[in-house]
Amino acid sequence: MDQITIKCVEDFAKIGLPLNSEALLLLEVDGHPAQVEEEAQKIIEICKQNKAFSIQTAKDDEESLKLKTARRSAFSALARIKPTTILEDVTVPRSQVAPLVVKIQEIAKKYDVIIGNFGHAGDGNLHPTGLTDERNHEEISRVEKAFEEIFKTTIDMGGTITGEHGVGLAKKSFLKEWMDPGTLKMMQTFKEMFDPNGILNPGKIFDFSPKCEGKLP
Repeated sequence: MDQITIKCVEDFAKIGLPLNSEALLLLEVDGHPAQVEEEAQKIIEICKQNKAFSIQTAKDDEESLKLKTARRSAFSALARIKPTTILEDVTVPRSQVAPLVVKIQEIAKKYDVIIGNFGHAGDGNLHPTGLTDERNHEEISRVEKAFEEIFKTTIDMGGTITGEHGVGLAKKSFLKEWMDPGTLKMMQTFKEMFDPNGILNPGKIFDFSPKCEGKLP
């Protein structure tokens, strides 16, 4: 979680999170008690080597659950800030997670919008979350431009425009930038095979019907 999310979660859940931290990693190990202890110590050493200024270890199941509440309540906590919450989904190689968070913060500042970040560090999946008000059309326009730049930046960093939520209408225009023509053609072929009459989600991703060639809108 980035600092915006940390502050929102702490205000919402009162867990005792470090508000002066720019980022927070929650790490969990499981298995045989001896194995858990050994792996936990390795994690602590790695964190120290990478200059973590604060490390907290759960002493029991109750404290572990309390810490995990921080991540589980991230979206709910962010959604309290403004009337409209736009949750997105991008993924980069794990080595690029921190750089992408920094880039997203820079993009948010550029467009003068609020974007909180949380996600899954283990697989490089981030959920930049725009906090805005859909009634403010000018602000919504800036948020949309910010996300367009986030998607392009993610692709430039060797990532993908989705890690778990799918492409959807909002990101279909980025398919051509993300996928090679051969992959897109294969997807279109599968669509034609299973939906020859173009009746399944018509016009969503592939504008396919018997009268067209399955082109992207």
